[in-house]
Amino acid sequence: MAISPRLELRQTQSLVMTPQLQQAIKLLQMSNLELTSFIELELEKNPLLEREDDSVHDDPEPTRETEAEPPPETALLDRPESGGETPLDVEVDNTFTNDGRSEDGDAFAGAEAGFGGTDNLGRYGGGAHDGDGNILEQTVGETVTLRQHLTTQLGLSSADPQERMIGAYLIDMLDDAGYLSGSVEAAAAALGCDAAQVERVLALVQGFDPVGVFARSLKECLALQLADRDRLDPAMAALLDNLDLLAKRDLPRLKKACGVDDEDLAEMIAEIRALDPKPASSFEPGHEQPVEPDILMRPDAAGGWIIELNTDTLPRVLVANRYYAEVNAKADRATRTFLNEQFQSANWLVKSLHQRATTILKVASEIVRQQSGFFLHGIGSLKPLILRDIAEAIGMHESTVSRVTTNKYLSSPRGVFELKFFFTQALASTEGGEAHSAEAVRHKIKTLIDAETSDAVLSDDRIAEILKEDGIDIARRTVAKYREAMKIASSSQRRRELKIHLP
Repeated sequence: MAISPRLELRQTQSLVMTPQLQQAIKLLQMSNLELTSFIELELEKNPLLEREDDSVHDDPEPTRETEAEPPPETALLDRPESGGETPLDVEVDNTFTNDGRSEDGDAFAGAEAGFGGTDNLGRYGGGAHDGDGNILEQTVGETVTLRQHLTTQLGLSSADPQERMIGAYLIDMLDDAGYLSGSVEAAAAALGCDAAQVERVLALVQGFDPVGVFARSLKECLALQLADRDRLDPAMAALLDNLDLLAKRDLPRLKKACGVDDEDLAEMIAEIRALDPKPASSFEPGHEQPVEPDILMRPDAAGGWIIELNTDTLPRVLVANRYYAEVNAKADRATRTFLNEQFQSANWLVKSLHQRATTILKVASEIVRQQSGFFLHGIGSLKPLILRDIAEAIGMHESTVSRVTTNKYLSSPRGVFELKFFFTQALASTEGGEAHSAEAVRHKIKTLIDAETSDAVLSDDRIAEILKEDGIDIARRTVAKYREAMKIASSSQRRRELKIHLP
């Protein structure tokens, strides 16, 4: 067969994601903090983007006309859908009236009168509901680190330079929980001194505040705290020697090892639980970022719900059209090319931000519509829900719904919830009726266990039977799996605890 060059014409189909679509998808899955950081970078790179606040102060009569807010909620909802928009840009109906239906005819149960209120939303950073907010709550005071606290005590406790040097070295060996991360021998070898001298300094610093620091094990940490309270008697020492039995809740063997009765053992365990296994946590707590909800939900005066975007979390930037026109008219060819690229980028960013906001609002509105029972009656009324249910209801792809519900939070009268919380697996009904949410079933299991007495402890089989009587088709192993996930002990362990009245 001869090999020779030839021309061929082929027609194929392929999915190509434009840079603009990639940007829209990227923005959609960002949290509000990630979005803020992204916008800050864009403002630094693109001279045609400006913050709306800056434009108001710099130009009393601005002619910048393209907003990337997104716009206020009512304007956002009333804006007609443009035929040229991508599927992410949709019109949203987010007002539910007391007749149980929205304007598009979807059934929705209204909120009962007196349930919740706008005052509840104020606790969750609710944008327009907070006004200026409490300035004191937004400030972070200067904290003293554990190292600083211990170094100060070391200077007051010893005047010997060698002891101070050893003490400073031991402070550097502490981990985040306040435990000594290395051995005394290793410290002595590093400092070139006797291990006995390090032991003496260790005994000194183990008396520092907070009590329990410089321990080499959990047993030693608890023993230091008990000794400080003058409660390290032989029975308590025996309990510390058998912490593995306490973890297993093997109370009969534990009682025998300590030589005490049920009442004394209950008191001893209560004392152990009152101790701090991580004594350094109070001095160097983890800096947790408070959740800023993306969507605000409040009762309507007519008895329904109003759902709106939290404008405090939405970036508001403008495209400087006048600046672009003035510079472009006097620029050379290379500058015009650069300005045109930046102008296109700015406009696409504006459009993507608007699409992101409307998509989040539409998905959140549908979630509230389908989980109305939860907001009215609590977790027992949470319905099973999957991404496909929302995607089919609003005409979007499941992947889009998944991106929207990741790291997005809803502030409701029942608290602040990530949108992912409302998606739970379904458990079939024994009578072929409506399925039950796995989260609601877990809540029922916990409620049954919380109501137990020492004479009536429910086994996993009995809990499964009770749930089946309530119309929930569930197996014993599923009950056990849910119970273990909630860190609830087995029926035999709970029975032993109830008999000695453990707290």
